[in-house]
Amino acid sequence: MKAQVFRGVDRLSYEELPVPAIEADEVLVQVRVVGLCQSDIKKIRYPLYEPPRIFGHETAGVVAAIGKQVSDWQVGQRVVVMHHIPCMRCRYCLNDNFSMCDIYKNISTTAGFVPSGGGFAEYVKIPGHIVRNGGLIPIPDRVSFEQASFVEPTNCCLKAVKKAQIAPGQTVLVTGAGPIGLMFVMLVKYFGARAIATDLLPSRLEKALQLGADAAFDARDRDLSTKIQALTNGLGVDTTLLAVPSEKAFAQALDCTRKGGKILFFAEFPDEVEISLNPNIIYRREIDLIGSYSSSYRLQSLAVDLVFNRCIDVDALISDRYPLQQLSAAVEQAVNPTPDTYKILIYPQ
Repeated sequence: MKAQVFRGVDRLSYEELPVPAIEADEVLVQVRVVGLCQSDIKKIRYPLYEPPRIFGHETAGVVAAIGKQVSDWQVGQRVVVMHHIPCMRCRYCLNDNFSMCDIYKNISTTAGFVPSGGGFAEYVKIPGHIVRNGGLIPIPDRVSFEQASFVEPTNCCLKAVKKAQIAPGQTVLVTGAGPIGLMFVMLVKYFGARAIATDLLPSRLEKALQLGADAAFDARDRDLSTKIQALTNGLGVDTTLLAVPSEKAFAQALDCTRKGGKILFFAEFPDEVEISLNPNIIYRREIDLIGSYSSSYRLQSLAVDLVFNRCIDVDALISDRYPLQQLSAAVEQAVNPTPDTYKILIYPQ
């Protein structure tokens, strides 16, 4: 099979590798489409992991082979692949901190080498733990592979929305109107709240308005806080979702979030970044600082429902499609987006 192998920082190698051999409790999936995620880009462009590895985790495809002990799946079934599944027994899982679970972190789907997602290949192997515990989701005939590939990123965004306790009647500031920010806009609207988006690109602000944002502002606007105060009867937003790793965006969040509100960190900042913060701002204004990383097993069914029943328009997020052979070009476009770059999908076949 063909695969894109990470051979070092900013070094992807399009190689021919053996199709992964499966054990008795495992499943082999032929990848039809895989989304390019910001976390994939970070792993490719920074010295975070030892090569060689095969990344890619927003995967949809067809069951190509099943192990002798597998009875719930058949060759030819269309499936979404969840690349991590928690153990449901450890202290983290019992407190719904599923993404902190060691099993969740260390057992993953693989196309070879150290298991690292494996979606950037023609075939990916699904470990028995993931097969047995809900890591394969059947795709209905009415749902395309492209749409199905959004289940995992939808879950991640949905987890953040739930952690922030976004509710009808609230107003939410979404910093950044890329594919994740736009997903947040749609989810905020789905749960009955108002969304205000910010970005640097006019085209993305327009896109946010098209997908339901009540207002959209240039992130460089010096009057941003004043404009948001005007939209919220002088209070400020109930919650800010940081969808970009920007110190300036965090400073704006402090200015724009009401007393007693919440600021949620969704985008991962570079490790060397340190933000200076007067703790009395948090104390006196009773602002909650929250982090949300990865997906939640508890929300998997809801994420599937939202995507499969078209409660959110994931098709509107797709801007570009690349063959697997051109993954490096796709990464370059994601890092240096055009005004119309949103979600990029990769096709092994």
